[in-house]
Amino acid sequence: MTYRVCFVCTGNICRSPMAESVFRARVAEAGLDGLVEVDSAGTGGWHEGEGADPRTETVLRGHGYDADHTARQFDASWFARLDLVVALDESHLRALRRLAPTERDADKVRLLRSYDPAAGDDLDVPDPYYGGPDGFDACLEMVESASSGLLAAVRKHVEGHAA
Repeated sequence: MTYRVCFVCTGNICRSPMAESVFRARVAEAGLDGLVEVDSAGTGGWHEGEGADPRTETVLRGHGYDADHTARQFDASWFARLDLVVALDESHLRALRRLAPTERDADKVRLLRSYDPAAGDDLDVPDPYYGGPDGFDACLEMVESASSGLLAAVRKHVEGHAA
């Protein structure tokens, strides 16, 4: 049984493709790539069909991650096939929970930084789009930091179903 995770930000060109790429690498490193499917989307469709922001690509490639990406908009019908929907900030969390067809679907939505014990009370990954390269580096650091806890949670679920 495949466990499906989708990362969601606003336009699907900065934060969510970064989270998708990092988490996909973590899943592969953990030997779970056949058991966990990872993708991403945006709450809006402004950039559908486009690649990731060039600054996202630069940061990802500079840290050894895959940067191949095509933006798309999240669709409520996807809740039926997804196990976990990971929002990059509170605005995405609220939008996704409103979009969820059922309470059970709304319960699938979590904030990425909720998986990072060091995050404290600030669980948003700030949008780097309107800033410089430092914002993209900071975004990657937050994503990487939260990915360990997220991987542990997903592994626990996957291994629980494999037993």
